[in-house]
Amino acid sequence: MIVSDNGTELTSNAILGWQQGRLVEWHYIAPGKPMRNGFVESFNGRLRDECLNEHIFTSCRNTQHIIEDWRTDYNQNRPHTSLNGLTPNEFANRSNMDQNLNRPNL
Repeated sequence: MIVSDNGTELTSNAILGWQQGRLVEWHYIAPGKPMRNGFVESFNGRLRDECLNEHIFTSCRNTQHIIEDWRTDYNQNRPHTSLNGLTPNEFANRSNMDQNLNRPNL
């Protein structure tokens, strides 16, 4: 299921045709209520500010390469406050002792 706002880029005939052809369930949030989709709104803002506005895309292949590089950095190399300032790679590679120290005592 995809939840989105009612922006023109997400209500076009091309998107509607893609969604119907792949049997993807699509829900639109109420107009003027972006916080009903807060995680996506936050991600879209970061993607736009940190990637899309920073590059000139010359081809589909170039676009895919630039966005994939940004996605990899975002998902693996960037510190996350939810991980106490660790990158996802650092968090995943902690020793078992470190992981046990961060668990609540049962």
